[in-house]
Amino acid sequence: MASVFKTDSAAGRQELYRRMDRENLAPLWEVLHALVPPQPRTPCRPACWKYEAIRPFIVESGRAITAKEAVRRVLILENPGMRGQSCVTRSLYCGLQLILPGEIAPSHRHTQSALRFIVEGAGAYTAVNGERTSMRPGDFIITPAWTWHDHGNPEDGEPVVWMDGLDIPMLQFFDAGFAENYPEDAQPVTAIEGTSRARYGANLAPLDAVAPFGKTSPIFSYPYARSREALAALAKNGDPDPCHGWKMQFINPLTGGPAMPTIGAFLQLLPKGFATAPCRSTDATVYSVAEGTGRAQVGGEAYAFGPRDTFVVPSWQPLRLEAREECVLFSYSDRAAQLALGLWREQRG
Repeated sequence: MASVFKTDSAAGRQELYRRMDRENLAPLWEVLHALVPPQPRTPCRPACWKYEAIRPFIVESGRAITAKEAVRRVLILENPGMRGQSCVTRSLYCGLQLILPGEIAPSHRHTQSALRFIVEGAGAYTAVNGERTSMRPGDFIITPAWTWHDHGNPEDGEPVVWMDGLDIPMLQFFDAGFAENYPEDAQPVTAIEGTSRARYGANLAPLDAVAPFGKTSPIFSYPYARSREALAALAKNGDPDPCHGWKMQFINPLTGGPAMPTIGAFLQLLPKGFATAPCRSTDATVYSVAEGTGRAQVGGEAYAFGPRDTFVVPSWQPLRLEAREECVLFSYSDRAAQLALGLWREQRG
């Protein structure tokens, strides 16, 4: 190696790079600062989707295509910095799904983990591996990876809209996406509604408890009424956190960790007139407004929000929330995956 030729000129370096390129080689020193930046960089941009503005498109989609034909009748919320990539952040997907009375969204399964947050309407259901759960506004429902699931709505029901959150981009990164269709539109019901909650949802577990969904919570439905009650009780027993108000995480009762292995899901309460201190973290986060009105300042952008609106906070962008009236916000992010990998960081104030 002592006889290695030294290339001093810029032209000489470019010639070296051209010859290296034929062997599928590239110089790290030309891209090092982009690969290892001083702080997170992302094409994800702050954005807000006003429900009253997008609801007409949701309604119209119900006339344009059936749930069976579409498989999933969903309008994707595409981040404006990544249009055409079917993602709301670099690692997460977000969409709003509509199911009309009398429809069934056919049963299938996939390696992607999914969550549902019910936005409008009640009476539809999701079935997961033979157990159905009814949908009501504010409910948080999980579809664990590789579980059969379908959605249905009785003939005498009302249109129901929910937010879909999935780790699709994450699995694309790992090239780990698989899917399979069930032979029938609806899977057979093999357990009465509430079975999973009875087994695992009362701070108790069967002596021979086996995690039915692997690392995902054995409770796949978290009713809003119970979650809201827990927030209200928390608010009576302490001051709000300066950055988050009263914020709780949906957990896996068998482990105490996040309810999903790749996605963290949260619910927070902000009292009327409360303004949070700025806070930023490495997990880009999607918010859905369950109750109340307020204002979100995300980096240099500001958005007024109301019930059913959606907004996204990119990685490492400061967030400040102001509650004009009492607010309840649902949110999800890839924090669970970042924590598992030792990557998550937060900066307060």
